[in-house]
Amino acid sequence: MPSTDLTPAPGGPDVGAPAPAEAVAPLMRGIAVLRRLTEAGGTSSLSGLERTTGLARSTVDRIAATLERMGYVRLDRRDAMLAPRLMELGNAYLSALRLPRLLDARADALADELDESVSLAVADRDGIRFIHQATRRRAMSLSFRIGDLLPAERTAPGPLFATEWDEEHWARWRERRAADPEDRGFPALPPAERPTADKEFEERTRETGERGWALDDQLIEPGLVALSMPVRDHGSGRIACVVSVVSHTSRHTADSLRETLLPRLRETVRAMEGDLRAGLREAPAVPPAAPSGLAVWTGASKQELGREFVESLARGLTVLTSFGEGRAELTLTEVARATGLARATARRALITLEHLGYVTSRGRTFALTPRVLGLGFPPLSRTTLPQIAAPHLAELAGRLHDSASLAVLAGDEIQYTARVATSRIMSANITIGTRLPAYATSLGRVMLADLPPAERPTPTVPALTPRTITDPSSLAAVLDRVRKDGYALVDEELEEGLRSIAVPVRDRTGTVVAAVNVAMHSSRRTPQQCVEEALPELRATVDAIEADLRVAGRFTRVPAS
Repeated sequence: MPSTDLTPAPGGPDVGAPAPAEAVAPLMRGIAVLRRLTEAGGTSSLSGLERTTGLARSTVDRIAATLERMGYVRLDRRDAMLAPRLMELGNAYLSALRLPRLLDARADALADELDESVSLAVADRDGIRFIHQATRRRAMSLSFRIGDLLPAERTAPGPLFATEWDEEHWARWRERRAADPEDRGFPALPPAERPTADKEFEERTRETGERGWALDDQLIEPGLVALSMPVRDHGSGRIACVVSVVSHTSRHTADSLRETLLPRLRETVRAMEGDLRAGLREAPAVPPAAPSGLAVWTGASKQELGREFVESLARGLTVLTSFGEGRAELTLTEVARATGLARATARRALITLEHLGYVTSRGRTFALTPRVLGLGFPPLSRTTLPQIAAPHLAELAGRLHDSASLAVLAGDEIQYTARVATSRIMSANITIGTRLPAYATSLGRVMLADLPPAERPTPTVPALTPRTITDPSSLAAVLDRVRKDGYALVDEELEEGLRSIAVPVRDRTGTVVAAVNVAMHSSRRTPQQCVEEALPELRATVDAIEADLRVAGRFTRVPAS
């Protein structure tokens, strides 16, 4: 039986360091479960979590129930899956850091200009962790994600950060290397085929310090090359983050990458440092918000779930969300005020989080560390809108006993990207990828209605049924009404006997990016019953999808299909 996994992982405190007497053991156990779920790619059986954490099955079940209650995990039979809402923990760190908001646009523009992948990374103890990825889509493309942790010695950013290490830092790095020479503690990487000698990395660091930039010539894996430069904080002169251009040897050698792209990379770094100076100068401190009602919520959850709800775990994770933009450093009093927790409870949570490496203290204030991104962010950062919508569509179909679908607009057609069908003898024969005329469907009409009239595609709709509206002026009037009402009801225009009602799905900016509908045989509900019975359920489902989309899309791009 493996020992209970309460030890920090790479990027945290020294492995094996004893937990402080005031540490909250349930919080440590819950974080161990989230770590193992993250390392498993976001999904694991509960029995698998029992094996990998060394925790008792009853403990794993209670932690999973608590995380499900928080919206951080979904349970499907005996499997646990990370849910998009968990990204609010990583979002809190990225908001407090402010670098993604200030520098992302420059990184994206450089990637577009060079047609190469560009990343931003920060130091995480003796490793590096990505905070932004602008990846080119190719057959040979990068698989690294925001939040992934890599060992410093196998990257281009690593020796740049190492130029600022002191002797204690170097000693900790050597200790980690001796304990894990093949880098098996870094699940984002394949094991090292030939571990880098300590002196080799030390020499790379010395050379990097002299020239101010670094190269990775296939250190991570064969074929991958990268060129990196530091973005420095104007006030302290220290490295705030490192920007890297990453390519493949089929496009560049390490030398040609340097010779071709170093001048352009320097220009971008200078512009980023200017953006950083201006942005940090304008950053106002934002006082912590009023208590979040956590005590009431945890109390109600405890009453409903009983001993299956681990209250101290929920409270401890919520402490992480008290940080954010303008709240990069908080005192104990401010954390307690933001969460509504008693000072003693907040203090024990902070002590635990600091021991595990998720919080660092500076005098009387606390701040989040990059390691917070390791709690689910890497697998969730590649979440698509259909993946977000799928569990919500299943719940909607289960409540209404009718098929529910998600679709996107593709010119003058819609394309189905997610669907949950009911087990009726007679149901619409539609699969993912099916395309239908947008003007003759409820899904299409709510998406077309969001477009300015001049941007709507010219309708070329044949009369699919005797009820199909084909007159352009009549269709324009219908879309104007749909835009005003916020939903579309299509009654036997696509196919006789088929009735559907749809509402739009909007992203963080309010732009319609997709639509959700419920479809049924006309004998199931009258048009009025669709509005009275199905529409409220449909709107509640879309509200839930949009809430997840807002969290998932704050610092990542969520593909609509």
